[in-house]
Amino acid sequence: AIAVITIFFPELFSWVKGLTQTLILGFIMLTMGLTLSLNDFKILLSRPLDILIGTCAQFTIMPLIAYSLCKLFGLDNQLAIGIILVGCCPGGVSSNIMSYLCKGDVAFSVGMTTVSTLLAPVATPFLVLALAGERVDVDAPSMFLNILYVTILPVAIGFAVNHFYGGNEKFEETKKTMPLFSVLGLACIVGGVISAVHPHIINGGFELLLLTCSEVFCHNTLGYILGYLVGTFFKFSTAKKRTVSIEIGMQNAGLATVLSSTFFMATNPLSIVPCAISCVWHSISGTILANLFARKDEI
Repeated sequence: AIAVITIFFPELFSWVKGLTQTLILGFIMLTMGLTLSLNDFKILLSRPLDILIGTCAQFTIMPLIAYSLCKLFGLDNQLAIGIILVGCCPGGVSSNIMSYLCKGDVAFSVGMTTVSTLLAPVATPFLVLALAGERVDVDAPSMFLNILYVTILPVAIGFAVNHFYGGNEKFEETKKTMPLFSVLGLACIVGGVISAVHPHIINGGFELLLLTCSEVFCHNTLGYILGYLVGTFFKFSTAKKRTVSIEIGMQNAGLATVLSSTFFMATNPLSIVPCAISCVWHSISGTILANLFARKDEI
């Protein structure tokens, strides 16, 4: 809805750019940290093989699907950079909720999201450089620091706050409102992106939107399918197969959006469009898939 509104009224979110955009993403990651406790890290010790398999799949399947789609669709550099960015980012912060809704393995989901996020400062710049370096200059060291500031630092702060204040009645009540603010923050980021590239979208017209939506849909859907197949190959339980499917298919497109805005938008403005559309579509598709999985149990 925000994306559609911004197409007609681009000035509404013109303020969401640069530092403001980065701070909003930092807040979203802070809310993720607020959900973490020491118990969530026990899975790293009790089930290291599960986490290793899931994380390796995360950082191989989605980047390679993105790269392959760029070749298949014959994408120009701008759109290719955007979808590769999405593919190289860690798991999405809302994937844990989707795992809960689909009766998946929530502890496994939290473990995968946490580990992929912690690895992102190194893995994401390296993968972007490897897969998009032939198309555009990639400042990997600066990207490393940027991801560190907007993901690891806020998550660490959120974790520390939850560790020391978890159990406090007022804090727990406040924490319950955080997911709503995260959704609103993500909506603002999407609105800011559409506002920033509004002239390019209008000039590109329906063809640009159709092409971008098609690549985002294929990227996301193939991630779900291949993720489930990974779980099947390693003989995971049904709950774990659902979780690894959602974890791999849903990416932190908000991070991809901020990275595109910071490092590529000046010379490749359309690179941010696949990131913004992914922000919206991953949430929609994740909800649909989670409900389909849950309904399967009721049949």
